[in-house]
Amino acid sequence: MDLDPNEDDSVADLSFEAESPVAPPDELLEGLPSYDWLLQGRGGQVFFPSLESLGRCQEPASWSSVLEHRVPVVTEEVAREALVSFVNSQCCYSSAAAGNIIIQELRQQTLCRYRLETFSESRGSEWTFQPVTNHLVDGPQRGASPRLWDMKVQVPPMFQEDTRKFQVPHSSLVKECHKCHGRGRYKCSGCHGAGMVRCSSCSGTKRKARQPRRCHMCSGSGRRRCSTCSGRGNKTCATCKGERKLEHFVQLVIMWKNSLFEFVSPHHLHCPGELLAKAKGENLFRDENAMVYPIVDFPLRDISLASQRGIEEHNTALASRSARILQQRQTIELIPITEVHYWYQGKTSVYYIYGTDHQVYVADYPKRYCCGCTIL
Repeated sequence: MDLDPNEDDSVADLSFEAESPVAPPDELLEGLPSYDWLLQGRGGQVFFPSLESLGRCQEPASWSSVLEHRVPVVTEEVAREALVSFVNSQCCYSSAAAGNIIIQELRQQTLCRYRLETFSESRGSEWTFQPVTNHLVDGPQRGASPRLWDMKVQVPPMFQEDTRKFQVPHSSLVKECHKCHGRGRYKCSGCHGAGMVRCSSCSGTKRKARQPRRCHMCSGSGRRRCSTCSGRGNKTCATCKGERKLEHFVQLVIMWKNSLFEFVSPHHLHCPGELLAKAKGENLFRDENAMVYPIVDFPLRDISLASQRGIEEHNTALASRSARILQQRQTIELIPITEVHYWYQGKTSVYYIYGTDHQVYVADYPKRYCCGCTIL
């Protein structure tokens, strides 16, 4: 922008500053009695206390009594109804074919699905700031700041993820704003403090090109009021909101996370694994505690091994990010699945009925009218 050299710069004492707020330099902040470690690097620090020893949960007295539960057998009538219901929910499947298939064989089996959920909490800290207004500043003079894990906060419902931030008591420091250097305003970047800019309509010539009359946009002055600062030549500091000072304080950041481990017992079916992972099942076993232990002596050895592997993976992952376990839950469910072999118009094929709610998966339905649908 062009400036008129005869104009007085009313904001010459204000240095030009970018409007976006930034974090203050380390040397601006003095150490706090119990938070010297906060000044060691930019990243938030994470700490967690050692876990208390927990009692071992009780294993079922006998797995045989647990496995006595059986899911109802799928009959030919149920298999046909499930297919018809599935076809009717699709936009390009012929319901006539579903009603005319000849069911040749029903092969039923039951899979087991193991799930482990680990609800954990991790705590970190970061410097932040806010403009100083008339509120009370809670600084070191009011006492030593508590350690992060000494602060009592309300935990959300178990297994529901959340992130919350809290101001650490007695951690506030008041400093002049590092963006405007305590002035509360900064020089406008649009007019460089002049309040006026060159008229964009006549380019400062005071008259339109090849027109004898003066420019009506600037009334022949060649300059217009700056729209960025409304002619004031300066703007309110966006960092301190014009208050000139900032309250810097330590902010506790708490993250509650629910980690999930899933395993479905091995099978040789051509039914996608992601469907079986989401299928509704019959609950066989449920163990929820502050800490669960691997399942042992389950009739399906793969489930026992999956339990051990899942717990090890969660413990390792949580230890690597310094999180502590608040609650764990492991379950075993029976997932019924029926392989239906059918004949239609000289061709044999297969579809699957899975879950207690009789969901259907069919890869090659005989009458489809388009190829834009995904059967998942």
